[in-house]
Amino acid sequence: MSRETVSARGRAAAEAGMTDTCVIKRKSGESTSGGVITPTHATLYTGKCRVQSRAATRQGQDAAEAYVIVERHEVQLPMSVTGLREGDQIAITASGDPDLVGRVFTVRDVLRKTHLTARRVTVLEITS
Repeated sequence: MSRETVSARGRAAAEAGMTDTCVIKRKSGESTSGGVITPTHATLYTGKCRVQSRAATRQGQDAAEAYVIVERHEVQLPMSVTGLREGDQIAITASGDPDLVGRVFTVRDVLRKTHLTARRVTVLEITS
């Protein structure tokens, strides 16, 4: 069996486990109304995903006058999702875990290698 066949089977199996859905957006500009600047976003992807938490990656930080919690997670996406960059936003729109719905993560790193079965993205969630 060829490496490509094994990779294709692995990708199909990985996608079968992606039971959550998400929307990925990138800041595309800004609009101003009444002196208020609001960022605008372009949608890069809408579809299936899987969220995985990493153990012991939660840490508190002081940010300006607020204390925030930064959590590191991994979002797995189909290999067809390409072109992701640091700073893109991933919003979870449906999940088997109701606590994930509505959470927004910021892309930190995108794992790249030849025989991946899923696009693995390290993301950060900042909460207060």
